[in-house]
Amino acid sequence: MKYTTLPNTNIKVSKLCLGSMTYGCQNSEDEAHAQLDYAFEQGINFIDTAEIYPSPAMAETQGRAEKIIGTWLKKTGNRENVVVATKIAGTGDYTAHIRTTGFSKSSIHDAVNSELKRLQTDYIDIFQLHWPERNTNRFGIRNFNLDLNWKDNFYEILYNLDEIIKSGKIRFAGISNENSWGTMRYLQESKNNNLPRMITIQNPYSLLNRVFDVDLAEVSLRENIGLLAYSPMAFGVLSGKYINGQAGYNSRLKLFPSFSRYSSEKCTEAALQYLKIAKDNNMTLAQMSLAFVTQQPFVTSNIIGATNLEQLKENIDSIHISLNEDVLEQINKVHAVIPNPAT
Repeated sequence: MKYTTLPNTNIKVSKLCLGSMTYGCQNSEDEAHAQLDYAFEQGINFIDTAEIYPSPAMAETQGRAEKIIGTWLKKTGNRENVVVATKIAGTGDYTAHIRTTGFSKSSIHDAVNSELKRLQTDYIDIFQLHWPERNTNRFGIRNFNLDLNWKDNFYEILYNLDEIIKSGKIRFAGISNENSWGTMRYLQESKNNNLPRMITIQNPYSLLNRVFDVDLAEVSLRENIGLLAYSPMAFGVLSGKYINGQAGYNSRLKLFPSFSRYSSEKCTEAALQYLKIAKDNNMTLAQMSLAFVTQQPFVTSNIIGATNLEQLKENIDSIHISLNEDVLEQINKVHAVIPNPAT
């Protein structure tokens, strides 16, 4: 395994982070525990979850992923040996079954206390805001419409997080699905008011979605806020299984066809070209896709996920692959013709 440190901390984390979006839905507790055991044995010491998981978000399954991780932490006694990141859901119809009070003081306290209970721990290493409260471009939205009803609350959020950090319940804070303006506003408020600094940003990044490159990559590198890259496999499209017709009945896109962000004609066309590059260079598409994300200079950790151990083993093995300049040039030629087809 390869390791780095979380920005502006002395916390060592693996360059691959184990995601838990399938725990409690596509994966049973036993299957999830087997994944956690194997990942830990391979040197992964970083786990990402959220109060909304498993996905898709439903009231009857909400919080199961955290509960499953909590039972694993208790059973193994590994809490001090792993870094746990989780998220507060925020606002919107998608998460109204959790709460409708956004990132208010009461919401943040409620989320933290509930997550600590489910995770069976006394502290959270990274507490992340799952997406902005304001309506802004995310999840593939291209056209921008200014949210005139939203009131700036960056200072208030950081002030309330500071209170919880001082209590010892969380160590650091991060953001997710945020854009460059929002990221810089958090950093500005932190600097001007001596408030907690967001150390990470969790956004999508893959061969089919390199929007982070446009401006957030510079923010990440210059401001030292590390990317925790999610969906590096584009909902499994970059495994090649959908292209080859090898996807099982329980694969994500067969179970949840509404998750169509990476299923467009252009995405399939790009994935086919990336598959050829991988084959020509004696790699699987999955391993090339993950290696590409992991070696980006702004990526602190690459969040991988799987529904079975065979997939997980292939994904973890990608850590040993370093793409050379020739392969990167071939990848960038495809990207130049079919840029960001998932957005």
